[in-house]
Amino acid sequence: MHANVGSIDRIVRIIAGVALVVLAFVPALPLAASPVLQWGAVLVGLVLVMTALVRFCPLYALFRLSTRKVSH
Repeated sequence: MHANVGSIDRIVRIIAGVALVVLAFVPALPLAASPVLQWGAVLVGLVLVMTALVRFCPLYALFRLSTRKVSH
């Protein structure tokens, strides 16, 4: 498993992931109105955070993509 998530990508994933998890529990938003949307947002948010922490995205690997800078 080779790292394929770069630094800026990691920051964006962490911010977006944490935001999704937090916003899923704000009662005034439509995400909290439906349990399916709420837990879907939590799941996507947690996946974003986890892929940022381990610096590996399986979807990137599937399509042979990488946002990591290659050092020579």
